[in-house]
Amino acid sequence: MKVIKLEDVLNTERDVDGGNWRSQRLVVEKDGVGYSVHDTQIRAGTETHLWYKHHLESVYIIEGEGEVETIKDGKVWPVKKFECYVLDEHDEHYLRAKTDMRMVCVFNPPTTGEEIHDEDGAYQLPEHLKK
Repeated sequence: MKVIKLEDVLNTERDVDGGNWRSQRLVVEKDGVGYSVHDTQIRAGTETHLWYKHHLESVYIIEGEGEVETIKDGKVWPVKKFECYVLDEHDEHYLRAKTDMRMVCVFNPPTTGEEIHDEDGAYQLPEHLKK
């Protein structure tokens, strides 16, 4: 059993600022549970291109509102507090924050906790997790 406090992650290597967003990685790959959990804040008025080619992601919004646009079909999904969206097909997308947003993000496979998005909007998969 583990208890991970947000205050213990703040201002460490697990607290990553990507410009449009800031994310505290509470559970990461080295915790050994097969997924990672992030407390992520998205700044109001931003648009972020994301494409998790190597990860599946579920996002539960606990504050704010915005929209997700899936690039392959141009569909726009309004999202808000107390809703969950699931990127179950490695969906390339735009995340647009109408207000400041706070969300809990779960990734499979897990992230190491120090990633930032590459030029495609993806997290690279560490060598030891590649199959």
